Amino acid sequence: MAESGEDLQMEPQSNAGKWILIVVAIVVIAGFAYAQYGTHTKLGALTDQLAASDAQVRELQARIQNAEAQEETLARQAGMTKKELAQRTADLMAEQKAQAKRFEQEQSQQKQAISEVSGDVAGVRTDVGGVKTDVAATKADLEATKAKLQTAVGDLTGQSELIATTRADLEVLKHKGDRNYYEFTLLRGAKPQPVSTVSLKLTKTDPKHGKFTMNVTADDKTIEKKDRNIAEPIQFYSGREHLLFELVVWTVDKKKATGYLSTPKNAPVPVTASNPS
Repeated sequence: MAESGEDLQMEPQSNAGKWILIVVAIVVIAGFAYAQYGTHTKLGALTDQLAASDAQVRELQARIQNAEAQEETLARQAGMTKKELAQRTADLMAEQKAQAKRFEQEQSQQKQAISEVSGDVAGVRTDVGGVKTDVAATKADLEATKAKLQTAVGDLTGQSELIATTRADLEVLKHKGDRNYYEFTLLRGAKPQPVSTVSLKLTKTDPKHGKFTMNVTADDKTIEKKDRNIAEPIQFYSGREHLLFELVVWTVDKKKATGYLSTPKNAPVPVTASNPS
């Protein structure tokens, strides 16, 4: 009876061990199967990649062969071998490089020429600037001379008139072009001197006080201008149209007096008289 009890205890333990072994075997088999599946999957992917690489290699080889065939065809069409074609290509490339170099040299020469022309233009501009400066200086001198012109009131018109007190001032008035101007030098006591269409005679001078006396003959009439001052405009009318004449004396000494006579632009000019300025 005792032996039967031991047998009953051993049998359940033996069955439990078997199930454990079975479970372990199943886990091992499942793990192996999963590992084999993963390996197979990777192997398949590698196989596909290898196939794709082979296809690319074959395509590249085909392209190379096609290029070589085209090169040979081109060489045959040109009547040259591949070596000759390569040499011709190298010659063409060298010629292109030489042309590019010559083009660069021509551009450099053109730039240098442009630079030289620019320098010449700059010199011309400098000269023009100098001329402009001279013109500006001359204009400034003219304006300064104009500023020196005196304004005096005529004895007949009562209006202010620009008069010249020097020969330089007279040149300015001449350039205005609104009247005719005749310069004169009268000797004291001399015969009447024709100036334009009138005659002038200096009868007296007073250098100390800047005064003089003069006879003016116009239209067969003689008028004495007594004790007149230097730079004083002396006005009188002359001619059928009753034109206004004006004379100014700017220097007086013991023996002579100098000045000018101005007449309107439409005043008559005698044949024997000098042309007006």
